[in-house]
Amino acid sequence: MPSLTVPQTPRYVPALPTKENLQYADLAIIDLSKAATAEGRAELAVELREALTTHGFCYIINHGYTQAQNERMFDIADIPMSGVPEDEKRAYTGDSKKTGIFQGYKPRQYWHIDAGVRDQHEHYNCNRHVHSLMHPQALRPFLPDIDAFVRHNHHDILHKICRLMALSLELPEDTFVKLHDFDAPGVSYVRFMKYFPRSEEEEIQTKNVWMKGHTDFGSITLLWSQPVAALQIQTKEGWRWVKHIENAVLMNIGDSMEFLTGKFYKATIHRVVQPPIDQRGYTRLSMIYFSFLNDDVKLVPLMDSPVLQRVGVERRCEDDVAPTMKAWRVARISAYGASDLQKGKEPGIEEEVLNGIVVKHYN
Repeated sequence: MPSLTVPQTPRYVPALPTKENLQYADLAIIDLSKAATAEGRAELAVELREALTTHGFCYIINHGYTQAQNERMFDIADIPMSGVPEDEKRAYTGDSKKTGIFQGYKPRQYWHIDAGVRDQHEHYNCNRHVHSLMHPQALRPFLPDIDAFVRHNHHDILHKICRLMALSLELPEDTFVKLHDFDAPGVSYVRFMKYFPRSEEEEIQTKNVWMKGHTDFGSITLLWSQPVAALQIQTKEGWRWVKHIENAVLMNIGDSMEFLTGKFYKATIHRVVQPPIDQRGYTRLSMIYFSFLNDDVKLVPLMDSPVLQRVGVERRCEDDVAPTMKAWRVARISAYGASDLQKGKEPGIEEEVLNGIVVKHYN
């Protein structure tokens, strides 16, 4: 008989928040507890529209997870990196460049960053249907926790945001909920990700950039706030740091939501850079829920929206050649960190063309 006892979870101790005087982005804070009533949702829809048309990023608080639950999930998130032998990791390594699917491990030095330097971060991706695939031995006792975490992200955070977004566009509340059906074909997933310190030579060669400026290519990304400062977003004033808020979720939209809203909501450019001096030498552990539309959703503007009819839309391609969510996902994942980028017309911008659509990378 297998043991029913869940082993003790090793404690992951994060770095203390930085004391450096950084230029932080002024991001809105959305209190999701207000979404319990129609009046609250109407109020939050206005706040969300303002946040997404200003920065494309905002914080989500009062999302239903306690600080204790948060800390336990970060403990579990570290297990794939710290608790699994290297030979077992290799058995669960995915090949996103060939499959167009993020599943299993991405080892360190898999992606090219710049000037011949490859990445120094490792992550483990787990499809939202947690029990549909095998996982490393050390992680198996915690699959019920991961499954509950995934479902909470999808149903209790993502779907509530979907309702607010629909209201912000004067569409039926369930419009985006239906496009994010948990049981429909699609690959929304949770990522446990760990950045490791790099050599001074690598920092110089890449100008301290750990991941180039880019947009996410799914619909809505939920990043659980952690204390190591490294994430920056591009604002009208330039690159700004993202401040840590205890037990908050940082939310941003990706390409597919930009397609559906005709750029009314633009996918925000963001990057990861070397942490400030007082946090260097620490690893940076992240938990992210990447949500994608159902695979068969065609990425064309939702012109039933009275808001989009009033403001007008900007298409990234003609409707008749627009990709589906699946086609766009496969193209973006297969090319990331592997394709040869061409210099764009603007300084510091590199480009690639996927499915006839220009994708920009910012450095």
